[in-house]
Amino acid sequence: MAAAQTKPTLVIVHGGWHVPESYSKLVNTLEADGYEVHIPHLPSCNDVRPPNADLESDTSLVRSYVESLVRAGRSVVALLHSYGGQVGSNALYGLGVEARAAQGLKGGVSHLIYMTAYAVPEGTAMMDKVKEFGNMDLVPIAFDISEDGSCLNRNPKMLVVGPGPDDAEIDKYLETFVRWNGNCMYQAIKHAAWREIPVSFIYTTEDMTVPFDYQKNFVEGLEKAGRKVQTFELSTGHCPNFTATEGVVNAIKATAV
Repeated sequence: MAAAQTKPTLVIVHGGWHVPESYSKLVNTLEADGYEVHIPHLPSCNDVRPPNADLESDTSLVRSYVESLVRAGRSVVALLHSYGGQVGSNALYGLGVEARAAQGLKGGVSHLIYMTAYAVPEGTAMMDKVKEFGNMDLVPIAFDISEDGSCLNRNPKMLVVGPGPDDAEIDKYLETFVRWNGNCMYQAIKHAAWREIPVSFIYTTEDMTVPFDYQKNFVEGLEKAGRKVQTFELSTGHCPNFTATEGVVNAIKATAV
């Protein structure tokens, strides 16, 4: 009798304002289904003022964290949320299963799942896309960026979470949010791990933080670069980990095999 297939290890790279606790609903569901889940806490979301960490700090942490898993022979699937797409793209190059196998090494990142996340080429910052779509006038309306560079969303209940859970649940979710280094949005990535690791994308059609048009543009860019992209579509806002947990879990199950 063949041995049962072992589930891959999941690493969630969280978004701006979020911390690992923000994903407890998703993590609990995944762990109940037998997945091992890791969420490294990005230094740019450490609530320090003035900020003392940025995209480079986040990249270094995630790369070191995932390297420790793959060196132990683990097969890792990375779920990248929002800004986490920038971090994961920048951090995970060279750690793919194929790249490591070519060096005679076991383990590696088998898949990147961009969850309404920035999936862009090298040299691109998040704000570059905002400029491309002509939406820079909306930045001060959506973001409260202080003189020290730390950033909050002005209306997270509507713009980040969106419709779904009741107000009490949303309030509890938002209590996990912290100030984030807004400078990260202006920092370009140096690497694009999606060029060498299989990719999926979870669309969120009601998203007011990373609009659906942006998301489709990301996928179009990946496909023009020759990458095949498996897509999933959820009718929800920017935090499907919280508002459409079952849909996210189903996408992971369809990918993480």
